[in-house]
Amino acid sequence: MLSIQDIKTVQSTLPLIEQAGAAVTEHFYTRMFTHNPELKDIFNLSNQHSGRQKLALFEAIVAYAKNLDNPAVLAHAIERIANKHVSFDIKADDYDIVGHHLIETMRELLSHHFTQAVEQAWGKAYGILANIFISREEQLYSQRASAIGGWRGKRAFQLAEKTQESELVTSFTFRPVDCQPVMDFQPGQYIAIELQPDTSEHIEIRQYSLSAKANGKDYRISVKREGDTQLGVVSNYLHNRLSVGDLVDLHAPTGDFFFTNKQQPVVLISAGVGITPMQSMLETLAHSQYAHPVTFIHACENQAQHSFAAHTAHLCEQHNWRHYTWYNQEQGNGQHTFAGLIDFSQIELPIADGEYYLCGPVAFMQFAKEKLQLLGIDEARIHYEVFGPHATL
Repeated sequence: MLSIQDIKTVQSTLPLIEQAGAAVTEHFYTRMFTHNPELKDIFNLSNQHSGRQKLALFEAIVAYAKNLDNPAVLAHAIERIANKHVSFDIKADDYDIVGHHLIETMRELLSHHFTQAVEQAWGKAYGILANIFISREEQLYSQRASAIGGWRGKRAFQLAEKTQESELVTSFTFRPVDCQPVMDFQPGQYIAIELQPDTSEHIEIRQYSLSAKANGKDYRISVKREGDTQLGVVSNYLHNRLSVGDLVDLHAPTGDFFFTNKQQPVVLISAGVGITPMQSMLETLAHSQYAHPVTFIHACENQAQHSFAAHTAHLCEQHNWRHYTWYNQEQGNGQHTFAGLIDFSQIELPIADGEYYLCGPVAFMQFAKEKLQLLGIDEARIHYEVFGPHATL
């Protein structure tokens, strides 16, 4: 347990850490990958190149240190990160490595400010946080291993179907090589795929939202081809090189963003490839004959980039649900299609009691969340998924 003095000691270093900014995590990752290059087979190096992972780690360190006396406020972030760690198959021993390099980074950057008291306080603080993650992640691993069709670690799957959904998005359906059942998942969750593209010297692990309802037999993901080949190492490999019959390893489904049945109207809002978890939710709602109104809202650049357009329209019209699309580069051509950016004033929404789910680029979700709150929708009824490192809207 941290003493009051430990908390004060850790928090006394915050001005120095904040002044150093992302240089702290830049130094940390450089140090860790130099001494433990095997971790390059776990960490998403594309996020390292983009800087998103470094920023996310820096913000997490600062947030944790600021809330040592009230860690409950971080519960949601801890749950989201723990689920992500499970998808990478992070082990308890990995925390020792990370903790060592974090302390050594502070020693090297904070110089004479990093006294023995500071080292001991940060060591205790990190140890407590690591144990929180280790405990929660073990629960998640055990739940997945004991579920019908579940497993722990990686499991061999074969690509059974490859379907182009739009100009940029292709769906991939994987079936287990052992021909045994696969565990169900909550609509909105993701699965991690592990492979080694011939363009990469490292094993690559990526998380992709499951884009169909659970069926106990296979998993479908729908992947956007990234234009930047460095950031899109895996997406380009999947699109260009992976063929029906090829093998990959998958980690069991996980994720803290999923549809929760509160017996209220539901509004699914997405942009671009953010439509993927919404497809899983929509198919699940349709299959269960959901008894409350559903509104499906999507934004993309044009019709060529509109994934699942016909399927979405069919499901919504079959169940008498509303569906609307905004094309940024094209004029609308009907009562369900508009031009430009999403404008909630053009449609009817369940303001009083709806549950809202968002997925898409961070800027889009920030825009949508702000507009929804201006309409009087409480933040507790707005749920969202950020692809890649965690970010707060």
